[in-house]
Amino acid sequence: MLLEVLRLKRFYKNINRLRQVVNVFIKHGFGYFVEQLNLHRVLPLRKRIRILGVPPVMPHSIPERLRLAFAELGPSFIKLAQLLASRPDLITKAYADEFKKLQDEVPPFPFDDVLKTLREEMGVDPWDIFDYIEKRPVAAASIAQVHYATLKDGSPVVIKVQRPGIKEQIETDISILRTLSTLMVRYLPETEFFNPEGIVEEFSRTITRELDFTEEAKNMCRFRRNFERNPNIVIPRPYPEYVSKRMIVMERIEGVRIDNIDAITEMGLNRTEIARIGLDAYFKMFLEDGFFHADPHPGNIFVMPDGRIGLVDFGIVGWLTPDIMESIAGALVALVRKDFDALVDQYINLGLVTEDVDIESFKRDFKNDIRDFLIPLYDLTLSEINIAQYMDTLLNMAIKYRLKIPADLLLLDKCLLILDSIGRELDPNFNFISIAEPYATKLMRSRYNPKKIYEKFERQMNELTSFATATPRQVQLFLRKALKDELHLKMTPIGLDRLIRDIDKSTNRIAFSIVVAAIILSSSILTLSGTGGRIFDIPLLGLTGFVIAFVMGLWLLISIIRSGRL
Repeated sequence: MLLEVLRLKRFYKNINRLRQVVNVFIKHGFGYFVEQLNLHRVLPLRKRIRILGVPPVMPHSIPERLRLAFAELGPSFIKLAQLLASRPDLITKAYADEFKKLQDEVPPFPFDDVLKTLREEMGVDPWDIFDYIEKRPVAAASIAQVHYATLKDGSPVVIKVQRPGIKEQIETDISILRTLSTLMVRYLPETEFFNPEGIVEEFSRTITRELDFTEEAKNMCRFRRNFERNPNIVIPRPYPEYVSKRMIVMERIEGVRIDNIDAITEMGLNRTEIARIGLDAYFKMFLEDGFFHADPHPGNIFVMPDGRIGLVDFGIVGWLTPDIMESIAGALVALVRKDFDALVDQYINLGLVTEDVDIESFKRDFKNDIRDFLIPLYDLTLSEINIAQYMDTLLNMAIKYRLKIPADLLLLDKCLLILDSIGRELDPNFNFISIAEPYATKLMRSRYNPKKIYEKFERQMNELTSFATATPRQVQLFLRKALKDELHLKMTPIGLDRLIRDIDKSTNRIAFSIVVAAIILSSSILTLSGTGGRIFDIPLLGLTGFVIAFVMGLWLLISIIRSGRL
């Protein structure tokens, strides 16, 4: 009960923002959705009457309109759309492709706010620390913006400063999104397949980490350790004394964006070698470290004048367990060997197949589909294979078979598509798979390392021991409850809430109709009595009743037409 009270308090605290969200959805043609979730109740009466009308014909498709609505609602919804863009397995490819168009480039906030945040976070005047700060930001995004600066000792640095009030705004929007996801499951049971509540929780975890710049500094330090023996990769060094949740000061990397082909050529660098260095670094992350930079767009990868590659922006990272890395390596080896049975087994090992899928039927059908897709690829050279198309097709197959794809694997898929595009831009004949092959082979060989075998055996024995110890106790508990007649069967009726809501709405309409009929009857009696003042030779009270009945009846009729159940 207390929890419900707290939720209601939080809900009404955010009512103004919720009204804004509802208005934007209505503006872009989602009035029916608003009514289905009972959200029209947060709007003024005149607005409610307006949305009950027949919905206007919209010039854009539903995915396009949803993208436009998210763009108008600001940073939180843009970030959510960017997360959903990497989840076509949940929201379908049409929505994912549309959300990919969303960018979080926004106007910069004033330089005075930058200085204010620096002063609050460092506890001293910024000019006591910095000799110079570029007033114009290098980049401005929805969460933060970046400025070039110079420390008092002359060291060139970059300052990343969080946008004022963004944390509070995102927390408000997450609270509203939680409310929306709960209402979707309650009133639109068919949306449960997309797991709206799970999506919001995943988004909340991701955006919360991204809002804490101390986490980004930790990620930066971890990448520096992983690449300390690689002379070709540069990871900026954070200044720990100038790191907080809302700001981070780091070493500046001088270079050009990796997609600036003209500038790379002017520096006299070998583009094929640049592509090799960059992709080698990422496959080391994927198949050796299990920890990867998950936002490798060209603006976060720089080519330095000496041919080294610098990586920046470590707010979004991905993790791969040793088992997942082994399965990815096994899938690459099976692909090269044309071993389709092993390839399907790796999909199962990755945990993509849910419990409700018939394994034997899945193996048979999936193997046939994947064979038809892969066999033509073997007539091509490795450099001719379009990795982006290959990954996209495999993802579509996963959607077709309703496989459950872990979030980090989808981040990996997104990274591979971006890296393939960058590699081909640098060198159209670049051999993408040849970079991955040594790491995959090394990882597969490590499976037969005596130490690895012993570790797996020990882990399995521990699991077996736990199972053998717990089973008798669980069986005993089950029998005790059965003998005491304490076993309970829990059933979850699907769609019952919606049925109750429809019955409630129908009852309200009947009651509304009775009231309208009573007003008409009363007005008729008053008209026949001829008492009171007259307008157009009709008694005033009777005419007033007829007008009220007409308005109420029209409202009821529009509501019924709007519901599509006339």
